[in-house]
Amino acid sequence: MKRFNKKKLPSRHTSLGPEKAGQRAFYYAMNLTEKDIKKPFVGVVTTWNEAAPCNIALMRQSQSVKKGVKLNGGTPREFCTIAVTDGIAMGHEGMKSSLISRDVIADSTELTVRGHCYDALVGVAACDKTLPGLMMAMLRLNVPSVFMYGGSILPGRFNGKDVTVADVFECVGKHAIGKMSTAALKKLESKACPSAGACGGQFTANTMACVSEAIGLALPYSAGTPAPYKQRDRYALSSGKAVMNLLEKNIRPRDIVTRKALENAATIVAATGGSTNAGLHLPAIANEIGIKFDLMDVAKIFKKTPYLADLKPGGKYVAKDMWKAGGVPMLLKTLLDGGYIHGDCMTVTGKTMRENLRNVKFNSKQKVMRKHNNPLSPDGGVVGLKGNLAPEGAIVKIAGLKKLQFTGRAKCFDTEEAAYKAVQKRKYRDGDIIIIRYEGPKGGPGMREMLQTTGAIYGQGKGDKVALITDGRFSGATRGFCIGHVGPEASIGGPIALLKNGDIIDLDAKKGIIHVRLSKKELMRRRKKWKPKKMNFGSGTLWKYAQTVGPAYLGAATHPGGKKEVRVYADI
Repeated sequence: MKRFNKKKLPSRHTSLGPEKAGQRAFYYAMNLTEKDIKKPFVGVVTTWNEAAPCNIALMRQSQSVKKGVKLNGGTPREFCTIAVTDGIAMGHEGMKSSLISRDVIADSTELTVRGHCYDALVGVAACDKTLPGLMMAMLRLNVPSVFMYGGSILPGRFNGKDVTVADVFECVGKHAIGKMSTAALKKLESKACPSAGACGGQFTANTMACVSEAIGLALPYSAGTPAPYKQRDRYALSSGKAVMNLLEKNIRPRDIVTRKALENAATIVAATGGSTNAGLHLPAIANEIGIKFDLMDVAKIFKKTPYLADLKPGGKYVAKDMWKAGGVPMLLKTLLDGGYIHGDCMTVTGKTMRENLRNVKFNSKQKVMRKHNNPLSPDGGVVGLKGNLAPEGAIVKIAGLKKLQFTGRAKCFDTEEAAYKAVQKRKYRDGDIIIIRYEGPKGGPGMREMLQTTGAIYGQGKGDKVALITDGRFSGATRGFCIGHVGPEASIGGPIALLKNGDIIDLDAKKGIIHVRLSKKELMRRRKKWKPKKMNFGSGTLWKYAQTVGPAYLGAATHPGGKKEVRVYADI
């Protein structure tokens, strides 16, 4: 009995019947046999490139994925899509390309699969926006799919301690004020990133890698193994096999990613003190299937989740340590035991989350993760804020923060460059709240991260002396009282656009408040006088993005999503 009926799969449009002889001729040109062409076609997409270490190991891993597909009765078709690496794009205009790349990744993957009528998809990604980009494409297409993280970088060693690239950004600030020599900074930069792989702390890449397992789109333990280790290739092989099992059983991404699965994803972000960018990516993933799961829905989950994993930048350990301690499944197991996640969600194993975790035991000898009833703190590591300065919400990472309230005077900048220049020259005072605006999804355009600025502040020893508020966003490596995703954004006349130097702002991460001490009447008076800024781009991709992008609290999506879908690709 045949496992797959090609006549019911999308690839029939490019491979079956006399009228498809022209298409088959192209496959023969690539050394496929008649037998290969009769099998299901499986897209194997990676974000491999030579832009940065994050993605450099992905082509190696994709070969193992292809072997797994072949072993289980499929014909793999490998392709690559883009990646913009934040560590290199950071601190200059290149960062405007970063968030946009997420949607280009999703769009280009969709177009490749649609154009060639692939029946299933395995995606391997490693750098921040590549992970949600591929997951978004999987849900949009809804063909059986497996996601796999390409793995984290190994930690660097400097002065006897583990270091990450975040330490380098912070030491740039130390160097600027004479607290670190040029020779020491040079030594650090040469030691901080010793291998292939994505940034090693619980920054955006590792946060979304944890999400991939918690949301059910990745095989258990696949998020943990560092990129250079050959053990990672075994997960790649298994991912290739798993997608064929899903195709046989017709288990699709939308059978896996439900409202409950999204809640599980938000839970692991909070439990690991993960990146605030998850508050942007989870709503965008939900948008693909027409589920409303906005920033404040994510924040509700954060508020009731204990903070369990002691990971950088707020904590002590890196991704490799979490992997050695027991990996994502061990953390999921204690969250399940505490009633914090839904165990009945389907996963790419073909089994439920509860079934996957049945034999996982908590290792009490390790120090990286805590049990659900012995948390680092009872609240999640990330908090949502709301108030008259952010009616649509905002987000702040509190993992590692000692001070959860802050009141200060606004010091306003209309670009990140202007703010960074002022920080470099120390043109700010203790107690200031630095405002960086017109950096939202539409206004930037592209919603830049501010790691260069926040890293410099921390390097100057002022991480707990000042706060920062932006309608842009932050790197997962950012620490300190830094609030991002403020909405509505400045470019459309949000309250952040109306602020003046000296306005007093109250922040309370415990109560979830972001409030400027201005009356409704005063805000209305200022709004009448406000004039929109002219956009810096009149053509090209950034201009095009600004025309379609939605608000940050809904994930900065660039299309209507599942709610407006007429027909899903998988059913063509």
